[in-house]
Amino acid sequence: MRRGLRSGADLIASASVAERDAFLSSLEEVDGALLALPYLFEFWAHPHQLPPEGDWRSWVILGGRGAGKTRAGAEWVRQMVEGSRPLDKGAARRVALVGETLDQVREVMIFGDSGIMACSPPDRRPEWLATRRMLRWPNGAEAVACSAHDPESLRGPQFDGAWVDELAKWKRAQEAWDMLQFTLRLGTHPRVCVTTTPRNVGVLKDLLAARSTVVTRAPTESNRAYLASSFLDEVRARYAGTRLGRQELDGDLLDQAEGALWSMEALEAARCSVVPVFDRIVVAVDPTASSGKGSDACGIVVAGVVTDGPPQDWRAVVLEDCTVQGVSPLVWARRAITAMERWGAHALVAEVNQGGDMVEAVLRQVDPMVPVVRVHASRSKAARAEPVAALYEQGRVAHYGAFDALEDEMCQMTRLGYQGTGSPDRLDALVWALTDLVIARAAEWRVPRVRTLRR
Repeated sequence: MRRGLRSGADLIASASVAERDAFLSSLEEVDGALLALPYLFEFWAHPHQLPPEGDWRSWVILGGRGAGKTRAGAEWVRQMVEGSRPLDKGAARRVALVGETLDQVREVMIFGDSGIMACSPPDRRPEWLATRRMLRWPNGAEAVACSAHDPESLRGPQFDGAWVDELAKWKRAQEAWDMLQFTLRLGTHPRVCVTTTPRNVGVLKDLLAARSTVVTRAPTESNRAYLASSFLDEVRARYAGTRLGRQELDGDLLDQAEGALWSMEALEAARCSVVPVFDRIVVAVDPTASSGKGSDACGIVVAGVVTDGPPQDWRAVVLEDCTVQGVSPLVWARRAITAMERWGAHALVAEVNQGGDMVEAVLRQVDPMVPVVRVHASRSKAARAEPVAALYEQGRVAHYGAFDALEDEMCQMTRLGYQGTGSPDRLDALVWALTDLVIARAAEWRVPRVRTLRR
């Protein structure tokens, strides 16, 4: 196949008219081949829609909305059960179709536009036995509709395969998934295909971490040929660059620690698209002790505050994340001072735990007149972050756009400490910036009063 092409259909579409006509003519010479072509999924499929090779037990298809997950699941069931009559050796005899509710199994997985019935050729289309909630193929294979809403209903049956749809949104996901595992006891190698938009839920995270799990991923755009262009234009214009867009359109699993000080939903609600006139802007730096590829990042965050009225009315906005990694001190110093110039910042807030006077000295090599506010960490990262998290809970901090890497770190910080990998350098810089702008200055704020003279 030519480089960059993803399927047989891509190859034919990119061929010349003569090549395309020759291909179609060759199919006419084979009895039924042209009629069968629309149902040969391997010819049309995107790579993420085809089962990976290897000895896996669970295949998880993570994708954005409209990425073709349902079609992939339906075609996998077809592949599992179809064959010559009677059942071929190794073919699945009994498959579970598990959705959140029976209505969703029927309307999406079975009778949906990309469901099993729509994907099946006329001579191999199964019969729907409504009273038994079951599909039955001409070769005798069966697929049973099961509801994740009632995990106990999975105690009795047994299967040699299962298609699980939208696992990450089930209300009783862990219970239903556990019960399903005990039903997969038929055949020589029971397997599960899971099609889902990713969400930060434990059952999905555990499944992805299992050694017997394989994963394919795709954004919504991977299936753009079958989606309305107006839909793509609208959702990208509205959600591009947001955490919701990364999850629902790009198919990214956005991690969030249990008991995190920040939630993805709260950060999504904290977006702003207009920058006010600030009373003070700072650039905060959390310096790294070393440079090189394996070193921690140097956190650099820009934020501003409007201080009209008493402190409870102050509003801060995070403006930019300029964090760098693997660079020399002079490079991050230039990056921080350039950010100051770009935003018209009033001061540079720098943590001096690591490096002490050296941090300020490096900054002054770039700009001898730079106003530096030295801060020293005497408490843990979590203890310093809690008051800042409280500002977010009060709706007093907004983000000017989306800062994916920074927000990922925020969603991994708990009261017990940072639950992510590495060091939360971006978060540290954010905490220093908002502490200087709001918390420290609010502690110094006094209500102006008219002094009266005693008689």
